[in-house]
Amino acid sequence: MMTIITKANTARLFLALLFTSISLYAAVTAADGSVRLSQGIDESSGGDAAFIISTPSGTYYLEKTGGGLSSLLDQDGVDWLGFHKAPGSAHKGEYRGFPNAVHRQDGNYFHAMNQGTDPSSAVVDIQTDNHVRISFTSENGLWEAQWDFFPDRCDFTMSKVSPGYRYWVQYEGVPGGSMDSTDYWYASSDSLAHPIDEHHEGDLPGPEWFAFGDQTSPRVLYMLHHEDDNHPDDYVDRADMTVFAFGRQGKEKYLTAAQTFSIGFIESTQRTVIENTIKKVLD
Repeated sequence: MMTIITKANTARLFLALLFTSISLYAAVTAADGSVRLSQGIDESSGGDAAFIISTPSGTYYLEKTGGGLSSLLDQDGVDWLGFHKAPGSAHKGEYRGFPNAVHRQDGNYFHAMNQGTDPSSAVVDIQTDNHVRISFTSENGLWEAQWDFFPDRCDFTMSKVSPGYRYWVQYEGVPGGSMDSTDYWYASSDSLAHPIDEHHEGDLPGPEWFAFGDQTSPRVLYMLHHEDDNHPDDYVDRADMTVFAFGRQGKEKYLTAAQTFSIGFIESTQRTVIENTIKKVLD
C-alpha cells in the first residue's frame, strides 16, 4: 500500500479543473469501449489543430502538423504530458510530449509543434470502431511514422528512418498532472517502486518497459519497446518534467531501425498487474 500525500494549493487541482470539459467529452465518446477520432484544437497546448482520439482508457491529442502527442488525458481528465508551445517555456511546456523522436537528426520531427519542430503531413489510413491509424511523413520525405490507437493503448512505429541518422523515443511529461515528490516509477529492471528523483541508466531487460505513477492516482502510464535491444534506456528527472527515453544516453541517440513503441494507462499501481498487462500487449 502506498502512502497518499496531498499537498494544498498545488497545480494538480488546477489541472483537474482545467480539463474537466475534455474529460467529460472523452467519457461520452468512448463509453461504449470504442475508439473515436475527431479533429479540433488542443487549447491547453497553445491552440494548435489536433487529431483527438478518445478511447476507454484515455484521450490522446495528436498534433496535426508536428506529428507528436501534445496532451494525454486519463479517465479523470488529468493530462500526463502538459505540453505548451510557448517559446522559452522549456521543461515547463515546450519540451514536453511523446515521442519527441527526431531531434537534430536530418530535421526535427514527431514532436508537438514548438519553435524548433519541423512540419510533417498526415493521412488517416484506418478508422474503425476499435482501431484508428494515422501516418505522418516528414517535410523532407525521409522520415515516416505510424500511429495506431486501440481501446487500451497507442502504438507509435517509426516506419522509415533517414539513412545514416538516429532517433530516440521519449516521454517528457508530468505524472499525475504535475512533477513532484509524490511521483514514482517502475521498470522491467526490478520489482521496486522508485522515487521520481532516482535516475536509471543502461539497457532495460526485455521486454523493455518503464511506467510512471503518482501516489494520488489509481493508475500508471507505461511505455513499452516492442523490440529488445542492447541500447541504453535512460531516465533523469527535471524540476518540471520527466525525461525518459528508449535509445538514449546523455544526448546521444542509438535507434536506427524501424521499430514500435506503446504508450498507455493501466488502471492499477500494483507492479505485478502492470507487468502482466504490458506482457499481454506483446502476445
